[in-house]
Amino acid sequence: MAIPPAVVAAARTGWHWQWQQLMGGLGPADPEGNYRRPAGAFVAKPELPQSAGEPGAHVLIVGRSCPWAHRAWLVRQLRQLQQSIDLLVVEPDPKAGRWRFSTPFRGCQTLQELYRAAGADPNQRATVPVLVERHSGAVVVGESARLMELLNSWPAPKGVLDLEPTSHARAIKDWRERLQYSVNDGVYRCGFARNQGAYDRAESALFQTLAEAEATLSGPNASPWLCAETPTLADVQLFPTLIRLELVYAPLFGVSRQPLWQFPGLWRWRQRFFALSGVAETCCDQAWREDYFGALFPLNPSGIVPAGPALATLVEGTVSA
Repeated sequence: MAIPPAVVAAARTGWHWQWQQLMGGLGPADPEGNYRRPAGAFVAKPELPQSAGEPGAHVLIVGRSCPWAHRAWLVRQLRQLQQSIDLLVVEPDPKAGRWRFSTPFRGCQTLQELYRAAGADPNQRATVPVLVERHSGAVVVGESARLMELLNSWPAPKGVLDLEPTSHARAIKDWRERLQYSVNDGVYRCGFARNQGAYDRAESALFQTLAEAEATLSGPNASPWLCAETPTLADVQLFPTLIRLELVYAPLFGVSRQPLWQFPGLWRWRQRFFALSGVAETCCDQAWREDYFGALFPLNPSGIVPAGPALATLVEGTVSA
């Protein structure tokens, strides 16, 4: 039996209202419908702790699916900081909307409890990544961009990469600022847009910046990396977004205007970065897809996790500059 048009219209109106309420809880927006990422806690960049470099003195807490945690995890890998900074992976709890520990950490069952114990406002979101002093439980820093910078200055084995060389500091800063707004946060501004205009603005900025990165990485005299002859924090910042592009962001956030293979410079750059020592073990494609499609109910009410390309098809092949 056909459903009367009036019933369809009423259901559509009701669902749109409910969607707006759910989206308000998922991610706030300004009056024009643009997504605005809420501020976090422990965001100031600290001085290098006196105990930096001591084996096991600090713990880096990450979630596999979180791209902000992924970039800090990558710096730990590329700088070979495993001996001085332990890694602790928290698991998502979609029903409660929080991160939880598989086994209690410092008596805490959830990351929210750890935040409160460290002095955060009880209403403050508990987010990853976060660097914690193991013995006191004090949070060193909980903002990913500042954490990347701190880990790059952390005592490291001789000969490891400097991801922020002074000679390229200005270019690195410029790229990181562009990437943060248009790409890293840009995919979320597309997915969490409240109206067509907000989506169009975010989507246009995203692909414009990808085109600029493509121009930098293409051509016979192009550098293999965004700012230098070796990877920098700018490359680290771009990778977590681009490695998730086909697997999550294109199908779920609607950023599918151009697949990455149409950006051959970026495609080769992604292969090149994935091939760096320690990077592959930070890439958990199944967890990404399950967490995004399973947790973001307003964007995927069915909870169905669709099939997607195998990670190997995106990162394997001949790598050339």
